[in-house]
Amino acid sequence: MARILSIDYGGRRTGIAVTDPLQIIATGLTTVDTKELMPFLKKYFQQEQVELVIIGEPKNWDDSDTHATPLVNAFVKQFAKDFPALPYKMVDERYTSKMAKQSMIDSGMKKKDRRNKKLVDEIAATIMLQEYLQQI
Repeated sequence: MARILSIDYGGRRTGIAVTDPLQIIATGLTTVDTKELMPFLKKYFQQEQVELVIIGEPKNWDDSDTHATPLVNAFVKQFAKDFPALPYKMVDERYTSKMAKQSMIDSGMKKKDRRNKKLVDEIAATIMLQEYLQQI
């Protein structure tokens, strides 16, 4: 089977998570500078078989768009243009960053390490992917 890849897109950084080939477990892959995201994805898709990409859709608690929604929409258009054969789904990413920070606290991570925004983005992408796996 092929993997599912999760993208927590951000203006500066983008967190990426991926499943194992059997699509059982979501694991944080990395966080990349957003300007390097497309080259990273092109290289990754050449090396690994991916059958679906899920992309976090930023929404407020009342379902209205956030300040990040236009950025994500622009990325999705570019993604569809660059990877037309690769299906993608938009998924709700509400509260994933808060959940990531809480999981860092719960795991006993030191305060200094919890300030690592790259790690927060990667964990948020992992949470988003794990929630998606539980729904399918």
